Amino acid sequence: MRTYCALQMDFGCYDKDSGEVECYLEIHLVSAANPEAAGCVERFATFMSLLLVIITFPFSLFECFKVVQEFERAVIFRLGRLRKGGARGPGLFFVLPCIDTYRKVDLRTVSFDVPPQEVLTRDSVTVAVDAVVYYRIKEPLNAVVRVADYSASTRLLAATTLRNVLGMRDLAQLLSDREAISHMMQANLDEATDPWGVEVERVEIKDVRLPVQLQRAMAAEAEADREARAKIIAAEGEIKASRALKEASLVMVDNPMALQLRYLQSLNTISAEKNSTIIFPFPMDFLRSFMSPGAGTSITHSHLPV
Repeated sequence: MRTYCALQMDFGCYDKDSGEVECYLEIHLVSAANPEAAGCVERFATFMSLLLVIITFPFSLFECFKVVQEFERAVIFRLGRLRKGGARGPGLFFVLPCIDTYRKVDLRTVSFDVPPQEVLTRDSVTVAVDAVVYYRIKEPLNAVVRVADYSASTRLLAATTLRNVLGMRDLAQLLSDREAISHMMQANLDEATDPWGVEVERVEIKDVRLPVQLQRAMAAEAEADREARAKIIAAEGEIKASRALKEASLVMVDNPMALQLRYLQSLNTISAEKNSTIIFPFPMDFLRSFMSPGAGTSITHSHLPV
């Protein structure tokens, strides 16, 4: 059995008969067993395993040689202790029967859905949010030794982190700043899972479901907002149309033939629709010859429609 040495130091003070106080320092060399060294039982088990391999050769080769894929790594334990050299793979590696156990770890990116979480936002609105998380194993030894089940632990931590992060946001921020929330969740998850050998690559919020009453209130608010903007746009259109009509009237006053052309264009538009009844506008200028000069003047300056 291997041993290692250690120094044990004792320090103290005592009073002799003379009344003087003296201090002493004692150093002892202590030898103890190295806990990492293999014991006699372990050596005997290893010898018996090798003997079994030799006796059952070549059939034992089917149990001794293992293969891991390019995207896998094997963590080997011998009698409960982690073997030196780190994770094996990819390719072929050797294990002893009865005393060696190994565990495969997949290094590919894995995705899982976070179950819908009922979250109370900072402005006291209850929403149901679900997300998807992408992670991979970067340290196979830590993923096997330091955590019992890295997959289940990462899933539970993702659900808890989702509730904590969304609880610090308002509903408006939750609906508009999804990308910032995803980056914040990824940073928190990656920091927490780093000792486990797990790297969180991406977090995405899939859906945010609001209560039905809140959806109706938001729909009514959006509809009222759209109606208000439609009325404003219609009013602005009326203003522009009135300005255009004013400019057209000024042009027609300067050129009376423009009014006649507009009159003919209106008749053409009405006749193109093949109506059985045609409203024929009668120009007021035709009545001037039948009226007195005073009456014609009053009619001319009146605000009768033409």
